[in-house]
Parts: sequence; structure tokens; C-alpha cells
Amino acid sequence: MHARLAVRTAVCLALLLALAVIGYEVTESPGNQIFGKTVVRGPTNQRVVALTYDDGPNPPYTNRILSVLRAERVRATFFVVGRAVVAYPGVVRQEVEEGNAIGNHTWSHGHLVLYDERGVRQTLERTDRAIYAAAGIHTRIMRPPFGARDWLVLREARKLRYVPVMWSVPLPRDWDYPTAHVIAARVLRYVGDGSIIVLHDGNRGIVCEGRRVSPRLCDRNADVEATRLIIRTLKQKGYRFVTIPELLRLQGRATRTAYHASG
Repeated sequence: MHARLAVRTAVCLALLLALAVIGYEVTESPGNQIFGKTVVRGPTNQRVVALTYDDGPNPPYTNRILSVLRAERVRATFFVVGRAVVAYPGVVRQEVEEGNAIGNHTWSHGHLVLYDERGVRQTLERTDRAIYAAAGIHTRIMRPPFGARDWLVLREARKLRYVPVMWSVPLPRDWDYPTAHVIAARVLRYVGDGSIIVLHDGNRGIVCEGRRVSPRLCDRNADVEATRLIIRTLKQKGYRFVTIPELLRLQGRATRTAYHASG
């Protein structure tokens, strides 16, 4: 009797755990709009894609990515972590000077669902001040770390006049250190018109320089080469690369055109 009860209890707990995991995956899916509107992709009738990078700046890898972008005449969007911006302001300044866009990725890459209203505001405002000190700009786009958001997070972001930006191409799990060809293949498999791609030029904004951490934590060499592979492949397919602000403008024009056509 006791053994049977124990088995039933274990099965029930396993089912509850499975349901909790499924629920988390559904609610935190980048395309989920349950908690409020976020940008997931651009216009689906235009041959454009937005290449974005999270968790930097992180020299020398961010600088190498910038070199690839410059050589390919492509502009991207960098969602930067405040503590890394303070450590490497010159890299952020270079990103802006070369025509790339900057987004707010919070101060320390914390899980925003665990923050209260004041905490969400502070991590975004502190990062904004760091970006302005480094590059003289105030960005109006943000991306929640891990894609984690709820009603509170999105409400506070919008109070600060941020547009929350997610992604449409599944993350290539570049944090697990696959090869550049694997990263590129995982991305290219899902790209379509208006896609938003996410790669990583850093690791949660960790500043490795001068710290007692493994250099591997910050190694993004594979993302550098994957950037080159993705750009060249998509160019051959006729895609044009735009920043997130450019994508938003295109999406706005496409929406207005569709509205007038239907009217």
C-alpha cells in the first residue's frame, strides 16, 4: 500500500513538474504576447533581416564582429549590459559611430521577473545612463535577459518609453560553444522575411579582463565567424540587413500601407 502511494505521489509530482516546465516555455516563448505586445519580427513581405547581439560589449570579440560588419557593409543592433558598458565605453562608442544601433539589456543581466517595479526601473535607467556616458545617445529599445518578462516588466519598460524587442529565429545556443558552422546552420534554417536573429558577443555582461574567471566564459570566436557565414549566405539569397530601429520604421510603413489598402 505504502509503495503504491509513493509511486502515485512520484507520478503526480513528475506531471506537475512537466506542466510547470511547459507553462514556463509557453509564457516565456519569444513570440508570446500574453503579457503585452513585443516586437518579434519585421514585415513579412520584405527581404530584410535584423542581426542582433546580446550581452556585450566584450572585447576583443565585439571588435572582431564590428570588423566583419564593416567589411560586409552591414549594420546590426547591440543589446548591451550596463556593467560591461562602463568597463568598455569605447567599444559602445565605436558601435554607434559605425552606424549600428544600441539596445538596453539591463545592468547585470538579471532575471527581470524576479524584480519589483523599482528594480526594473533602476536596472534600465542605470544602463541608460551608462550608454549615454559612453556614446551620447538614449536608446528606446530594450530586450529582457533570457526573454523573461511579465505584465510588470513590460509595463515598467513602457513607462520608460522602451519598445521591448524579442526575436523570431530560435536561439542557436551559442553559449554552449558549438562551432561557427553549427551556429550559422541553426540560424539559417529558420530565417525568413523580417526575421530578427540573436547571437551573443558576450556572456551576461561578465567582464573577464583582469578577473579570476575562465577566459572560455567570454570566448565568442565562433560567433565572429558565424556572423560572416550568416551574412554572406543571406546576401546570396537577396536579403538586406537592417537595424532594429530601421526594422520598426519598415514595419510601421507596412502597417500603414496595409491599413490604407484595406480602407
